[in-house]
Amino acid sequence: MGASAIATASTHEPPAPSTTAATATGTSTASEAIPVSDDDTADVITVETDGSGDFSSVQEAVDAAPAGATVRIGPGVYRGPVVVAASDLTLVGATGDPRDVVITDDRASGLPKPGGGTWGTSGSASVVISGDDVHSRDLTFENSFLREEHPEVTSTQAVAVRTTGDRLVFDNVRFLGHQDTLYANSPNTETTSRQYYRNCYVEGDVDFVFGRGTAVFHGCEIRSLDRGSDSDNGYVTAPSTPPEQEFGFLFTESCFTSDAPPESVYLGRPWVPSSDLDARPQALIRDSWMGRHFKEQGWIEMSSGHDWRQFQLREFANKGPGALNTPDRPQMSAEEAAGHTAEAYLAGSDGWNPVREPARPVCTARGR
Repeated sequence: MGASAIATASTHEPPAPSTTAATATGTSTASEAIPVSDDDTADVITVETDGSGDFSSVQEAVDAAPAGATVRIGPGVYRGPVVVAASDLTLVGATGDPRDVVITDDRASGLPKPGGGTWGTSGSASVVISGDDVHSRDLTFENSFLREEHPEVTSTQAVAVRTTGDRLVFDNVRFLGHQDTLYANSPNTETTSRQYYRNCYVEGDVDFVFGRGTAVFHGCEIRSLDRGSDSDNGYVTAPSTPPEQEFGFLFTESCFTSDAPPESVYLGRPWVPSSDLDARPQALIRDSWMGRHFKEQGWIEMSSGHDWRQFQLREFANKGPGALNTPDRPQMSAEEAAGHTAEAYLAGSDGWNPVREPARPVCTARGR
């Protein structure tokens, strides 16, 4: 998504600001895990880098796992792309600390791929989850591509995770990247894919939460990386909600942090793909803490002819130095906000409700 620019990953951790939001750390082992199975006899497949588990490759373990199985991944860095096409599967880091288990690759949209051509945005993903009812917990998903190491590449979109499955849960998971980190998508414009992110950490600089999925970020830290500019350090969201889909992105009880200079980051920009010119992008940020890196003009168009004001890009009851109420930061009314809850976004026609209260404080700048 969007144009590239040189970015620098921040390693500084500002003090946690005061906030009433219940939120995430991604480094604690004390979180209340979301139940994934009532079957105590479910298969457990182990992965260890030293070969002491059932497999040493995450992909091999996923391919071998039967429905209902848990893939328990030992500490280490697992390099290479992973595709989770099977449904009803749990991926869990063995230590409970997501920093200990990293699944990573370093492809970017503009890098050449075997057989000719380039990877493209979708093909750049380190991890693809297309199966339904896949739960991930206590893991890090990363795209380690760095622009400064590839000055010859102009298309620098580099996805850490691309999702198209329904009823997906991510609990205490880190998503690391720069441009297009998390592609919260669906298989097509006619199919709604619901995704619940609890106690997670997502970082990036350009459009780093994007796609047409119905995604709820609950008690998460959303961290904008400093690209080295005094005035333009990117965009957080780029929703592309289909016109018949009721909901897009919801960020609730979360925290938006950055080391970037004040007023240098946009909340987002609507993505109207050439393949879906009828898209009606939606994003709501509510009951969250917002750092001073956000601009007074919260939203901006991505391409000409698609003015952000015609879409549902709004805020409600946020706090912090970046929670501004200006003509370019539309606020949702309390009456309407009553119907925009995590439960409402995820219910669908089957009444799915994975929602649990976040268990830990946020705004701890848990980055690289």
